[in-house]
Amino acid sequence: MRTKPTLSFTPIGPPLPRTRELGPVVELVAGGGVLVLSGAGLSTESGIPDYRGHAGSLRKHTPMTYGEFVGSADARRRYWARSHVGWRTIARADPNAGHRAVAELRRGGLVAGVITQNVDGLHQAAGTTSVVELHGGLDRVLCLDCGDVTARAELDRRLAAANPDFAHTTAEVNPDGDVALPQHLVDRFHVVDCSGCHGTLKPDVVFFGENVPRPRVELCNALVDRARAVLVLGSSLTVMSGLRFVRRAHAASIPVAIVNQGETRGDPHAAHRVDLPLGPALTDLARLLA
Repeated sequence: MRTKPTLSFTPIGPPLPRTRELGPVVELVAGGGVLVLSGAGLSTESGIPDYRGHAGSLRKHTPMTYGEFVGSADARRRYWARSHVGWRTIARADPNAGHRAVAELRRGGLVAGVITQNVDGLHQAAGTTSVVELHGGLDRVLCLDCGDVTARAELDRRLAAANPDFAHTTAEVNPDGDVALPQHLVDRFHVVDCSGCHGTLKPDVVFFGENVPRPRVELCNALVDRARAVLVLGSSLTVMSGLRFVRRAHAASIPVAIVNQGETRGDPHAAHRVDLPLGPALTDLARLLA
């Protein structure tokens, strides 16, 4: 049994060059026991933009922070108005070829687990089981007062009933389900409270500035420790919530491969860095390992 690694990381040199050759990743995954860590780049082919790619939403959109949300009724109105529109796009999104390839590798026993930084539920919709949603899921709503968790679809119906004249459509939605709305629409939007205790409702996701629940982090650490290899898919690893697992794997001499378009913060820890579109690359990977 592999002993639990310490987090005093071994020295690392400059990252290896990026390549468009998938062969080393095929060899790595063929051995099984692979833990997948996925990010927003995996969902771009489903019509959901990432945060930090060349057209990432952070270039023109500042996500809601936890402090803003809990500290201001106006901020909550702004969030729920925008999210009420954006949720329709998230709910209609279909898994793409990359999600389906991961599900196929999971069914084939090569992928031992999946940690996703995404909140769109597309891994599960593609048939992947036992997905750990690091940042939660937009399909659930949490009451900050009583702790009750309910379905987002039910809240969507309640918000529609409370805002019968509210109508807005958009072709562009952010990874957190937020959209841009004119202020006059936000100002007349009516927010609803928890149907049980009349407390404050929040999407069951980790906002910027909010910590991932400790039990969830510990579960992910255990998955890393049991893995034979870690495969990062479509994540820039800019935030520590995902990067820490790559660092943990590197410290334990667990090989890391990254398939992503563009550089990532985890590149110095990777044994293989592949710069390819996720859908075609993962489809080829699954086909070669079938």
